[in-house]
Amino acid sequence: MDDQLLSEISACILSGDLTAMREKTLAALDAGFEPMGIIQHGLVPGMEKLGETFGRGEIFLPELLIGAEAMKTSLALIKPLLKSEDLKSKGTVVIGSVLGDVHDIGKNIVAWMLEGAGLNVIDLGVDVAPERFIEAIRANSPHIIALSALLTTSSHQIAKVINRIIEQGLRDDVKVMVGGAAVSQDYADQVGADGYAPDAVGAVAKARELIGIHS
Repeated sequence: MDDQLLSEISACILSGDLTAMREKTLAALDAGFEPMGIIQHGLVPGMEKLGETFGRGEIFLPELLIGAEAMKTSLALIKPLLKSEDLKSKGTVVIGSVLGDVHDIGKNIVAWMLEGAGLNVIDLGVDVAPERFIEAIRANSPHIIALSALLTTSSHQIAKVINRIIEQGLRDDVKVMVGGAAVSQDYADQVGADGYAPDAVGAVAKARELIGIHS
């Protein structure tokens, strides 16, 4: 099998070429590459490089979004072929913007980056009530709950979600990661979160740390 295909898949994320991404992904599948192998050795390196480039200020939000779209194009072809155990093997993250917060761009970027890193991401969307997070924990047994708050007026909802998790006896079962413009490391410490990330690149690193992925 030609590892060049995997390198080309990674390159499609950086170039944002959706047509080429579809062609290269199908070619890799036809060549016999395992679906999870394409994610781990094609998409993950590409998303990591995209995130690093964004973090250095060499590309900006539009390029990041286009790269994420390329990643999603590939995942749309790969995911139906994955076994359920493959989806859970590297970790599951439930993500959502808390009640009262309807902003989704930052949350979406984090979700895409986490998915591109090979994690199973369950996106609850925006304006998510505490009970929906509780239901998602019970239904999916995630490794991490990721809470986003862009507005200071909604940031207090993070504490409410964490308190509900504690009240329901689920706190030992899940790690809580927080982020968004209204959140800081100090606030994360104050509400008892397990991790804080200032941006999407940091969120991937923190999620991997919390799950225990070192490679």
